[in-house]
Amino acid sequence: MKPLRLLVPVLAALVAACAGGDDAPQMHGTLERDRLELVAESNERIVELHVREGDAVVTGDLLLRQEAGTMQARLDQARAAVVEAERRLADAVAGPRQRELDQARAALGGAESALVTEQSEYARIDALVERRLLSASSRDQARARRDAALAARDEARAGLRLLEEGTRPEQVRQARAAVDRARASLAELETSAARYEVRAPRDGRVEALPYELGERPPPGAPVVVMLADGVPYARIYVPEPLRAQVTAGRAVDVTMDGVQGVLRGVVRYVSAEAAYTPYYALTQKDRTRLSFLAEIALDDPQAAALPVGLPVQVTVSAAPSP
Repeated sequence: MKPLRLLVPVLAALVAACAGGDDAPQMHGTLERDRLELVAESNERIVELHVREGDAVVTGDLLLRQEAGTMQARLDQARAAVVEAERRLADAVAGPRQRELDQARAALGGAESALVTEQSEYARIDALVERRLLSASSRDQARARRDAALAARDEARAGLRLLEEGTRPEQVRQARAAVDRARASLAELETSAARYEVRAPRDGRVEALPYELGERPPPGAPVVVMLADGVPYARIYVPEPLRAQVTAGRAVDVTMDGVQGVLRGVVRYVSAEAAYTPYYALTQKDRTRLSFLAEIALDDPQAAALPVGLPVQVTVSAAPSP
């Protein structure tokens, strides 16, 4: 009887093993989507709120706007600087106006007429001095007036020639560089000001709005939380005995409550470190309690409309994905 009593547990273990051989080990987790947290640029008030929790949005939709504050004054100043620099460039490219040329020619004509008068006066006084009818100082004064008129004529002639030649290329390049600098400053401010408008970076659905209209969120605080559209993924924990089978690119079967059939998935990520540490100090028995975080990409079209948070069960397929 003793050999029979020893044989019964062995047979029971074999039956249990055969009965459980068809059930592949399952890994459990939840269905997830990419979570986007859009943060506040500054602590200015929220003045516009265009969405509510649960709204579907597309890329580029305006979600909320913060008050510009002092940024608006800086933008106005930068725009005025751009206009000023552009007008200076246009003036440099256009060169002198016709009226300026006419004025310079008139000034040159007056200077030449004054020079002729002073030259005649000097010649007359010089003759009188030679005849000893005037003193030598009178001739010196006449000579000074003649020289001054000559210098005024040369100055007027040079001014007219400068206007006729137009603006120098160096001045045009300098004015153009000033325009580029002003536009760059304006673009920098506009980029900063655009951050006061929170827009959807991709298609998705608004999950949470932590702040209400009129509140002042701290800089960097999330003001809109979105869940991205598209195919979701399953976040699971792989037990240590199955870690060697679950590798990136491996095909898996995914089931979940309320969804008929089996969804196909592919392992896209497996953590290199276990969830419980220190793994190097564990015995062989304790190592079976370790888990490795993994993500399963669900490329099945049926999964696109599933909500997040659903519990999922994952089993490893018989063969790796091609």
